[in-house]
Parts: sequence; C-alpha cells; structure tokens
Amino acid sequence: MRLTLASASPRRAELLRAAGIEFDVLPVDIDERFLPNERPEKAVARLAEAKAAAAAAGRPNDVVLGADTTVVVRERALAKPVDAEEAMRMLRLLSGRTHEVLTGVCLSHQGRRLARVESTRVRMAEMGESEIAWYVASGEPFDKAGGYAVQGLASRFVEAIEGSYSNVVGLPISSVYALLKELGCDILALTTSR
Repeated sequence: MRLTLASASPRRAELLRAAGIEFDVLPVDIDERFLPNERPEKAVARLAEAKAAAAAAGRPNDVVLGADTTVVVRERALAKPVDAEEAMRMLRLLSGRTHEVLTGVCLSHQGRRLARVESTRVRMAEMGESEIAWYVASGEPFDKAGGYAVQGLASRFVEAIEGSYSNVVGLPISSVYALLKELGCDILALTTSR
C-alpha cells in the first residue's frame, strides 16, 4: 500500500516527510475556485475531495491524500494572491487581526473516502506599509493562501496560533494521521525508518 499526495505543494511534502510518512506525488489539475455563495468550510472540503478523486482515478490501489487550504478574515476567503497588488491588499486586511486558516483533508482508498476540515486561528501583528512592501518584494506571498508563509519570513508578524501549526503551513498532520488510522491503513508500512 502506498500513499499518494495529490498536490505539488512543497510545504505539504515537507510536512509529510517531517512526520516520517513515505509518499509519492501526483499533482492534479482541478478548478480551485469557490462556487457562488459557497461557505469556505464547504469549499475546502469539496476541493480536497475533488483532488483526491482525480488522483485516485490514476492510482486505484493507493491511499490518496487531497488537501485544500484557505484563509478567512472578516468572512472573506483569501486564496493565493495573483500579483503584488493583491498580496498587499491581503496583508493589509490581515494586519492587526485574527483570522482563520481552514484546510480540507480527504483520504481516498478503493472507493472509500474520509474527509475533515481543520481550523486554526492566527493573530497577526500590525504591519506598516513599509513592512508589507518589504514582505511582498521578498516573493514569498505568491503561492500561499492568504499571501503569507507562517514558516517563513512572515513568522515575524505572527503573534499567536490557536490550533494546529502544520495546518497553517498547509496540511494538518495530526488530522491526516487520524484519518489514516480510521481508514485502517498500516501506518508503520507508510513510515520511514530514520
């Protein structure tokens, strides 16, 4: 039995490796836009399931992991910024506020699917215009939901985290582990020996 990660995210791969879980990578191409009036919790769950289903079609014997993350502040979902201007708008919105990071996780194996949504609250410090401009110029915000990387340069702006840190990075490892157990996987068979 193999685990396949239906994502090209280097952060998700790093988190799985750090947890000692062996896996293959099979990125999938799906439309990641939210549906009209779709709640963020429903959207990340739906997208995680769609990613897992798409990868499972090509890997029917593997346990396939799909995930999708968004940042929610003031009832607005923030995806990945498309340009510097949007990244700056996102960071201004997050500045001095608490927001929620939602990740939908889905495991698919031989027609069976298990899913859950993990929620983590993050409080950001006030960021001045020069700090925001500096951070955006670093290039780090562009492939991250909400326009920041908690494990990177933006860590200096994070005042508090309530919940799973790995969820904020992009994959709640404890949820993945719990779902693997619930699915009846031989977790030791998926674990690297260090």
